[in-house]
Amino acid sequence: MHKLKDYSTQKLALTPDYEGEVIATLISLKANLGKRKAILYLHGYLDYFFQEHLGEAFNARAFDFYALDLRKYGRSLLAHQHPNYCRSISEYYEEIDTAIRQISRSSNGEVYLMGHSTGGLIASNYMNYGKEKDLVKGLLLNSPFLGFNLNRPVKTIIKVAARPIAAMFPYARVKGALSPAYVKSIHKDFHGIWNFNLDWKPLEGFATYFAWLAAIEKAHQSLKRSNIKVPILILHSHASSKYSDFKEEAMRKDIVLDVDDIKRIGAKLGSNVSLLEIENAKHDVFLSNSIVRTEAFKEMFKWLAAL
Repeated sequence: MHKLKDYSTQKLALTPDYEGEVIATLISLKANLGKRKAILYLHGYLDYFFQEHLGEAFNARAFDFYALDLRKYGRSLLAHQHPNYCRSISEYYEEIDTAIRQISRSSNGEVYLMGHSTGGLIASNYMNYGKEKDLVKGLLLNSPFLGFNLNRPVKTIIKVAARPIAAMFPYARVKGALSPAYVKSIHKDFHGIWNFNLDWKPLEGFATYFAWLAAIEKAHQSLKRSNIKVPILILHSHASSKYSDFKEEAMRKDIVLDVDDIKRIGAKLGSNVSLLEIENAKHDVFLSNSIVRTEAFKEMFKWLAAL
């Protein structure tokens, strides 16, 4: 298990779903003071919260910091559940509602939502449709998953086939969907410097289900009507590439998503969107090398200070 030295965790008991008991985990930096600005962070797919330095950076700038391990991810994954599985991203809104309400009560009223990759897709939809979206003052997106990084024929197949397949066979799996290149680029046992639990963020990933693909495709479509009212900052790399296995270039590009999709779709999420390109950034901008991270933090906090 990945122990968080300077954080505490709180189990959130949620409404049982089609697999039974459900929990999420709210993670809080122990140095939080209350009565000041606060960040709630949502992780990506095949992910969980381990970016301890992120919370420390916010704390140094007078923000309280919180993160969620969403249902069926990381600390919230229960033995009877299919890892990282959902049939709609709206399933996650319950824990986000709960967390935002709790954080809002303890903060000074300035709560910001931050999402990485699929967490960015969830956060963007939440800021359109979530119950407590009006308690959120700003949205920060770190390489948000706004479109499939696939060729047009494969995208068409997903759009046409994923939903009917999932309806007939809820746990039907997609074969060969994931590359180990990204995890190899960030984990300390391979080419990276970061320590995280490979049982919760596996090298080869977990199974990818047609139901999940259908849920993501629907979430992408819903963003065509996006009208987020709060200021939005989108951080992304300068370039993308795709690899079936690790290459050295993976250390300075987004090898998961297409940055052109991020820029094109992200610009239309609301009326006040700032796109921030970070040279040589990885898919998770804040897992890039120290020079890149320093630049990303500097620009992000400059944007926050100007709100």
